[in-house]
Amino acid sequence: MNAMNMVNTYKTQQIMTAPPEQLTLMLYNGAIKFVDESIQAIEQRDFPKAHASNLRAQDIVRELMATLDMRYEIAKTWYQLYDYILYRLIQGNIKKDKEELSEARGMLQEFRDTWVEAMKRARAGQAAAGQAAGR
Repeated sequence: MNAMNMVNTYKTQQIMTAPPEQLTLMLYNGAIKFVDESIQAIEQRDFPKAHASNLRAQDIVRELMATLDMRYEIAKTWYQLYDYILYRLIQGNIKKDKEELSEARGMLQEFRDTWVEAMKRARAGQAAAGQAAGR
């Protein structure tokens, strides 16, 4: 097995065994990575690569939108924010505008950082509940 196949196998295994909250984090990280790649490709005037990376970021944002549970009011708010991020990605792709892409990236970074904090708090709450149950 060559090195690239090993990496792909590892990534696939990582995704298949990750809990849902970790998958969401992976999506945020992937979207940020692809926006960064798109910005860098624009700077290098490699527009086909910029376009391809941008489309991958758009796909991830669409996936985040599709996974929202719309029974909750916060999901409706997040949907609107994701929709705005998607709009900025599309406009940045059409215009090859790094500022629009940077704005989308900043919002994705904030979502990711918030998600990481929520994961930490959830773990702390679970640990506290486990300790309380053990008393």
